[in-house]
Amino acid sequence: MKSYYKNYVDGQWIDGGSGVISVDNPATGEHLADQACANSKDIDLAVKAAKRVHEANLLSAMRPVDRGRMVKQMGKFLEQNSSAIAEELTLEAGKPLWEAEIEIRGAARYFEYYGNQAETIEGKSIPLGENYYDFTAYEPFGVSAQIIPWNFPFEMSSRSLSAALTTGNACVVKTAENDPISQYWFAKAAEYAGFPPGAVNILCGLGKEAGVALSSHPDVNQIVFTGSVTTGSAIASAAAKNIVPCTLELGGKSAAIVYDDADIDNLIDSIRWGIFYNAGQVCSAMSRVIVPQNLHGEISERAGELAKSLSVGPGSERTEFGFNMGSMISELQRDRALALCQKAQIEGATTVTGGHKLNRPGWFLEPTVFNNVKPDMEIAQVEVFGPVLSIIPYETDEQAISIANGTEYGLVSGVFTKDLDRAMSSAKKMRAGQVFVNEWFAGGVETPFGGYGKSGYGREKGREALWNYIQTKNIAIRLGKGAAGRA
Repeated sequence: MKSYYKNYVDGQWIDGGSGVISVDNPATGEHLADQACANSKDIDLAVKAAKRVHEANLLSAMRPVDRGRMVKQMGKFLEQNSSAIAEELTLEAGKPLWEAEIEIRGAARYFEYYGNQAETIEGKSIPLGENYYDFTAYEPFGVSAQIIPWNFPFEMSSRSLSAALTTGNACVVKTAENDPISQYWFAKAAEYAGFPPGAVNILCGLGKEAGVALSSHPDVNQIVFTGSVTTGSAIASAAAKNIVPCTLELGGKSAAIVYDDADIDNLIDSIRWGIFYNAGQVCSAMSRVIVPQNLHGEISERAGELAKSLSVGPGSERTEFGFNMGSMISELQRDRALALCQKAQIEGATTVTGGHKLNRPGWFLEPTVFNNVKPDMEIAQVEVFGPVLSIIPYETDEQAISIANGTEYGLVSGVFTKDLDRAMSSAKKMRAGQVFVNEWFAGGVETPFGGYGKSGYGREKGREALWNYIQTKNIAIRLGKGAAGRA
């Protein structure tokens, strides 16, 4: 690892106009490296470079198959360097090494998937009678601005970059301040694949300066953001002033409803991944488990045993897939989650296990389980973004659905039951963009992802995501002299 990382603009590595950002190792709290901090002028240079690429049709004029091959080459480059990338990601993000390796493989998969989609984006003809020939064509928006979160920085950058490049857009990526270091691999991958300078620009800067400058820039044509509701609302407001479309993937307070015929072993396995993967720092985390009163004790006990079984410590020491967990991203995030745990105890939730920070260097929180949680408690309404599970009892199926839908969010939800009719009935009633049945995080790159309510709008992943990056043009041709009049 180097001591200093620069931004990548128009094919060049540049310093930042706002000095440097200190990147810390969350597992130790110690300084890791410095990252060039972009200012509004740096953002302007990047947007102008991307605009030049778009206006010169350097990407959109290519045959889709050739552009798709370049996108897939980026994924291959990431796979070839996955070990080195994962080591850096672990150090800057605090996650176990094996989790970082999964993230890099997932990132490469996006480039493979969307690269294969390049040739499938086709218009259609519309019949208007014998005197007209009418058809539609899809064109890239132009400059795609992408503001990346810190929880899965590599995978989220891949998710938007791959789809945007596949559809012929030039990209400006504003990385997260907490863990920007590994992002320089995207610049290397773009060069390896043969993308022209300016097609991919990678910058790190503070949200209040670089983020604001990017989301409000008059030459940005489309924005993708993943993060908090507050920031998403600000970005949407800035974009609206320029009449620029956004895709927003915001927070979540996702619930799993457990019915009395559920496979409890299977449920516990989903709890392990649903709330303790990436130390619970997942927008679609299984943060609430809604259980029938007669199973409340058993599920609470088993969830607590699972939490206690997790080995918690530095991610670089946790190289093997299994029952272990790394640190949270920062002291600020850890202490926010800790405060919510303390508030839950004051409000009357019962601590099954956890609820404390670890007495060691770094930003660690114990894997935590609360039961006897009431739906109106803060812990059941606010996104903790940490390894904290709330178990909420219910009496009737209708009450379970009401509890699941009883927050301002609607990102994902889940149902655990052996009864397919019951599962489908519940899935239809749940106010969420994605419903998992009998496995949390079921699906993959191919399945659309996005929320209802304050969880945002637009869809990432799957073919649906491609429509975020293209606009429809209709071309109507009058044939001959005898054309009929318009209705």
